Amino acid sequence: MRVYMFFTIFLLLFFSIHYLFYSRVIKKLLVSEKVKKTFTLFLSVNFIFNILYVVGRYTDIIGNTLYYLFSLSIGVSFMLLLYLILHEILHLFHKTLKHVDHSKRAFIKKSSDGAMLALATSYVSAGAYEGMKEPVVNIVELDHFDFSIVQISDFHIGGLIDKEFVKNSVLKINALKPDIVFITGDLVDTGLEYIEDTVRELDAISSKHGIYYILGNHEYFHDPLKIIDFIKTTQIKLLLNEHVTIDTLKLNVVGVTDRMGYRTNFLAPDIHKAFSGCNDAYKTILLAHQPKYIEELGDYTPDLILSGHTHGGQIWPFGHLVKLQQPYVKGLHKLPNGSHLYVNSGIGFWGPPMRLDSQAEITYIV
Repeated sequence: MRVYMFFTIFLLLFFSIHYLFYSRVIKKLLVSEKVKKTFTLFLSVNFIFNILYVVGRYTDIIGNTLYYLFSLSIGVSFMLLLYLILHEILHLFHKTLKHVDHSKRAFIKKSSDGAMLALATSYVSAGAYEGMKEPVVNIVELDHFDFSIVQISDFHIGGLIDKEFVKNSVLKINALKPDIVFITGDLVDTGLEYIEDTVRELDAISSKHGIYYILGNHEYFHDPLKIIDFIKTTQIKLLLNEHVTIDTLKLNVVGVTDRMGYRTNFLAPDIHKAFSGCNDAYKTILLAHQPKYIEELGDYTPDLILSGHTHGGQIWPFGHLVKLQQPYVKGLHKLPNGSHLYVNSGIGFWGPPMRLDSQAEITYIV
């Protein structure tokens, strides 16, 4: 049911963007009808690709090359939305030029349209180029621990995040020789039956004290009980509002389920249950998929909170929209209660294979 609801909302939203772009931008271009028809054809094809992207996201009937194009069309649609906003601002400016000679106004209109088209092309090209880059290793120094930590988040396995990508990521992680590894949610982003072998590649991670994982919001879209049962067959330890105590590291590892559980009335986060029985003499690391979860800490003061979810904004300027919903978007932050929070920008991506002003990352905390 959620898939159908998502598809309906998606269809209405993206159809509106394309229709508005046609009526507000293309129809008003000072170009020949032939050129307008070419732009209209491009717009129509992009919308069809949007629909095929959703088909590819929930099935395995589309190959990676085509799926890449369909995914990229989502980034083009984001660009169309930004273009529309900027176009309307320029349109208001053009209205103030009524006293200017008609030929000069036409020149200004053509010049601004040309500049906008060049800017839009550059925006999509730069985003696609940055999105193709390998994940970087971000080294974070903290005085709290005398062992090394690797954090990965938001793999979104499925579609373009395939077995080869996961294998290469595991090689990068193992090269760091971490003492402990944390996966902070959104590991799965399609039906589990399509990606079981790919997820099992994570069993090859070499970690002295284990691999710990929490659910993200996207797991709730793809049969979380099935995912939970599957993870039990791997080397990964899933924490469902619970903790483990690692005496050799003098460490409590606490994991809560995602805030999506509140909306679904299923597997809702329970911080009291998760912290119950922790060793107060040990350091504590809390795994919480969304940075917003810090608002629910109450009197709990873990030494370090590891989150993801935001993708570091993924594509500028949408990070500013993320800030309206999440207190932090990326990087290391010291909270008023003394805890530290690190927000991972994600090793994979959601939607278009694009990034601007963000990096796919593996976090290495030493």
